[in-house]
Amino acid sequence: MLEGQQIGIVRDDLGGELARNANSGQDDGLELNITVNAKEWTVSATPDTPLLYVLSNELQLQGPRFGCGLGQCGSCSVLVDGTEKRSCVTPVSAVQGKSVTTLEGLPGWYAVVKRLARVPEMHPVQQAMLDEQAPQCGYCYNGMIVKAAELLSKNPRPDEAQIKLAMNGHLCRCGTYPSVIRAIRRASDLMAFAEVR
Repeated sequence: MLEGQQIGIVRDDLGGELARNANSGQDDGLELNITVNAKEWTVSATPDTPLLYVLSNELQLQGPRFGCGLGQCGSCSVLVDGTEKRSCVTPVSAVQGKSVTTLEGLPGWYAVVKRLARVPEMHPVQQAMLDEQAPQCGYCYNGMIVKAAELLSKNPRPDEAQIKLAMNGHLCRCGTYPSVIRAIRRASDLMAFAEVR
């Protein structure tokens, strides 16, 4: 957390206290209501606190990662109303009244989008990434999956050029881009097969 940015009490939608900052008595933040992974949260934060800090430090979500802090690498990506956003440069106040989906919430988001009877264990992109053994160190994994999920929700059968264009701006330190492309194509096939059944 940046100096001067105070995060106090975080409450889930049932009023239960999740975390309390040691300096919460000196909290200059506002109570903000946000929806993350289909759950309502009330957080006390300054409006300009990066969404990433609230997600990881206060809500204990470990999918989005701090990479560059400039919104250039993609490791902090989340979906906001189904569109990929870089949470390290998105102020928490910008997502009030919107739905935020992290890596942890992708299976549930997919079930809602596809009107599935049950939530799968993993989003098809997550399964395909494992099947193709795409992740190496895993640092870019979050952003790659989130962006691929967004792509396939808007274009279920992208060609290789469309995949490369969509994934531009997501950096992989290990250079697994060919495996990522194969995984996205595999996920597209898995999703198409699931719709036929």
